[in-house]
Amino acid sequence: MRDPMLIGFCFFFLCFFFPSLFTLVFAGDPFAYYDWKVSYITASPLGVKQQVIGINGLFPGPILNVTTNWNVVVNVKNDLDEPLLVTWNGIQLRKNSWQDGVSGTNCPIPAGWNWTFQFQVKDQIGSFFYFPSLNFQRAAGGYGGIVINNRNIIPVPFGTPDGDITIFISDWYTKSHKGLRKDLEDGINLGPPDGILINGLGPYRYNDSLVPNGIAYQTINVEPGKTYRLRVHNVGISTSLNFRIQNHNLLLVETEGSYTVQQNYTNMDIHVGQSYSFLVTMDQNASSDYYVVASARFVNSSVGDRASGVAILHYSNSQGPVLGPLPDPPNEYDTYFSMNQARSIRWNVSAGAARPNPQGSFRYGQITVTDVYILLNRPAELINGKWRTTLNGISYFAPATPLRLAQQFNIPGVFKLDFPNRMMNRPAKVDTSVINGTYRGFMEIILQNNDTTVQSYHMDGYAFFVVGMDYGVWTENSRGTYNKWDGVARCTTQVFLS
Repeated sequence: MRDPMLIGFCFFFLCFFFPSLFTLVFAGDPFAYYDWKVSYITASPLGVKQQVIGINGLFPGPILNVTTNWNVVVNVKNDLDEPLLVTWNGIQLRKNSWQDGVSGTNCPIPAGWNWTFQFQVKDQIGSFFYFPSLNFQRAAGGYGGIVINNRNIIPVPFGTPDGDITIFISDWYTKSHKGLRKDLEDGINLGPPDGILINGLGPYRYNDSLVPNGIAYQTINVEPGKTYRLRVHNVGISTSLNFRIQNHNLLLVETEGSYTVQQNYTNMDIHVGQSYSFLVTMDQNASSDYYVVASARFVNSSVGDRASGVAILHYSNSQGPVLGPLPDPPNEYDTYFSMNQARSIRWNVSAGAARPNPQGSFRYGQITVTDVYILLNRPAELINGKWRTTLNGISYFAPATPLRLAQQFNIPGVFKLDFPNRMMNRPAKVDTSVINGTYRGFMEIILQNNDTTVQSYHMDGYAFFVVGMDYGVWTENSRGTYNKWDGVARCTTQVFLS
């Protein structure tokens, strides 16, 4: 019997002890200012009126469109009825983690209060998104896109597209985020989503028996013969999604600020928290419109049919509405397809700006590893009367004082530097246990998935190199399979199960 565990391996930099509590500002670089009011609004993405989280009345929220070296200033007014933080998924706040927007670095913004985030974007030219990081609020919205453009002195490895389009795909539940949060605390699984949204809208009525009448859907308007850059983000909470456009190729060029070796795909599995850029040429005959599809992966096929998100690609000279069935997804039971697709993504090591690391080398495969951690996750366990998930048998407890503040001001008793580097033979527990990384060190993390679903792992404020993934249990011999040359650098990776 095959072991039901799967591994992803990744290297990443982990640097501690930043020099200042205050935001670093470079006066010679431009500033971009934003004022946001985060509040509940009413929407009906699946035909059922419900409360969602909007920004300035928009769902999804506005796009931050900035250029390398710009200083970004976002004043956030919290009009929700609970604390709020906004995090910038994949943005590396180098030498300054105080604006991350997560509970470890920032105090929550109380209801009715405001907070101004200020940070500088550096050489991460690419596609990212932001979302609320507390209290399962992301299940209700509050997300939007981040586009970081290149300065003229930094070339990109393709010509300027004729247009730039941001697409958000996400699983969606008609139950409120508070109801979903309580279910999880009570040990009730989320279950399959009620639907898949594209840009906050429900599916085009491609099937009268599956899609109710009257649901608003997304139409993407394009010109024939033009090439567009599509920035596609999975902003959902639990479901891997397959993205495809009927009769069109997806030329992958970038993921989360790293330009990739350019390859054509007919579809792409995009896991929770991941972002991709594709160049898509409108080279069809426009005899009709075309389907844009995001469908659930690794769920029961009947659920997958019900949960497909469908938008319309509309050529300006289209001769009629879309025709026929949806383009086929990959075989639901062929998990090797998804893994092999992920393995095929390679970093374009000759493109973009220089990305020096703390060790002063551009060749990550030649850097000496200082710390090794094998992180094992298991299904939720009942700990102190609540169902909790764990890593190495520890469920993290967020203290009232953020970790960085406790470190900066030497406040004792807030956290412990004792997180184990592998699973311990002891009962699961709740604790504020933190990895004691080596300053300016280079860390190897092995992610071992012993749960029942595909997992996504995100490293906030840092990028890591995905150097390998496989089925089974990791051993020392697994290092012989690592890609030590052009593994893609990204901020979120999937870890499969068999």
